[in-house]
Amino acid sequence: MPRLRLPSVAEMTPEQREVHDEVVAGVRGRLVGPLRAVIHSPDLARRWSRLGEYLRFSTGLPKKLNELAIIVTGRRWNSQLEFHIHAEAARAAGLDPACIEAIRLAEPPVFADQACAEVYEFARQLQQAGDVDPAVHAAVTARFGERGVVELTGVIGYYAMVSMTLNAHEIPLPDGATPPLAPPPGGGLTTLPPCRLKKAAGDAA
Repeated sequence: MPRLRLPSVAEMTPEQREVHDEVVAGVRGRLVGPLRAVIHSPDLARRWSRLGEYLRFSTGLPKKLNELAIIVTGRRWNSQLEFHIHAEAARAAGLDPACIEAIRLAEPPVFADQACAEVYEFARQLQQAGDVDPAVHAAVTARFGERGVVELTGVIGYYAMVSMTLNAHEIPLPDGATPPLAPPPGGGLTTLPPCRLKKAAGDAA
């Protein structure tokens, strides 16, 4: 049960309706997730939507890696709706379903390529340690440039804010959806383990 009133279109003020119509006319096509809460502050909702559209759809990162950073964030914050939406988006973008499932279970994902491992570790370390190992930062920068590493950091920070909003106001899952994430045994945020890389054929055991 949400902790805020989630107004229908008919219940919106003119300012809220204006923002709603902008969102619906954009790449999202509907008002979903945290924007259902943030619409109570129309100016914030308008800026939030524009930032979110850029960070989800327009960064220079491959879509698969963008979605990987988002599901790591959703798992870290135990954000049911964020993980529900973006696990499907990650699958559609080509991320290995076994890796998605490992992240859902907070187990070590085994990636076939180095780029996924770098993005996973960047997102994991930044949210668990508040910083990133210099070698991981250097690897992401070497692969995607300074623009890429800045955008990746922005994606993680934005979706942490999304997670906090969804959790704080208990924004519900779609009707009939099962919560995908089990809370950690002691409560609090989920600790994610380091990932592993698949060994290439012919590598020594």
